[in-house]
Amino acid sequence: MKHDILVKFKPEVTKEQKSALYPEIQALFDHTTEIPGIHGVTLYPNIVDRENRYDLLIEIDMDREALEAYDGSVWHHQWKEQYGDLLLKKAIFDRNQG
Repeated sequence: MKHDILVKFKPEVTKEQKSALYPEIQALFDHTTEIPGIHGVTLYPNIVDRENRYDLLIEIDMDREALEAYDGSVWHHQWKEQYGDLLLKKAIFDRNQG
């Protein structure tokens, strides 16, 4: 399945700050592939800068059974602790591949 996380940063996070955060976020999520059943992570920064758009899509390719291990992982908790204060909102969407 694909576990999608849509991220909207707070308005005070500048475009330059967002660009600097993306490699850090990618490096953090790359560690999740150490969890059995997680096959890869891809970040997709939004290419249209408008108020009504989310800023980033984090797509995790995983077996459905790996979701619980991901939720409890140190990297998931680090994501929330390290970046949570920068987020205005996020949306989670799980879907079948294909």
